[in-house]
Amino acid sequence: MSEAAARTKVPGDLRAAVEQLMSRYPRHRSASIPALHWIQKRDGWCTPEGIRQVAEVMDVEPAYLESVASFYDLFKLEPVGENRVLVCTNISCWMRGADDLLGAFCDAAGLDPAEAGHGGASSADGKVFVSGFECLGACDIAPMASVNARYFGPLENGDAATIVASLRAGADVMPEKAIAIRGAAGGPDGPPDPRLGG
Repeated sequence: MSEAAARTKVPGDLRAAVEQLMSRYPRHRSASIPALHWIQKRDGWCTPEGIRQVAEVMDVEPAYLESVASFYDLFKLEPVGENRVLVCTNISCWMRGADDLLGAFCDAAGLDPAEAGHGGASSADGKVFVSGFECLGACDIAPMASVNARYFGPLENGDAATIVASLRAGADVMPEKAIAIRGAAGGPDGPPDPRLGG
């Protein structure tokens, strides 16, 4: 264990969570991604302090965890907006107007589309982060977006302003367009699957 990690105080809930994650794998480093996800969910991004805390529990250097976090697009190493909107820009969504949809989200949030399309951008009020994303794997609802890890679509350009306003107000986001309300393919219509978080 490094001297820096040895001086890092770790909250009990984080220690318990990371130890539980490490218990799932034969090698404790395999828990790096879920542990970083835990930090990002807690802090809104992979904070230096959070990375040091996880490193302390995992008995690795913070630089190792920083290298993992910097490799993956979904981990952020600097503060981003409180609510995350990822607009799918892969071929199916692109052919159905994803570039315009991304632009509509940027207009609604007051962001530069070029910046949002290349790594993402956060609104001045810190409420909304918008980014183009290469593929979210929901071609059947193109064009679509992930809003705080929940899928919505198909979306129209006008929906962007409604979604951004809902996020800023802390209101429910377009429940009628949430993928969680859709029935299973080929299955009977019924209540939403509770595993989808709807």
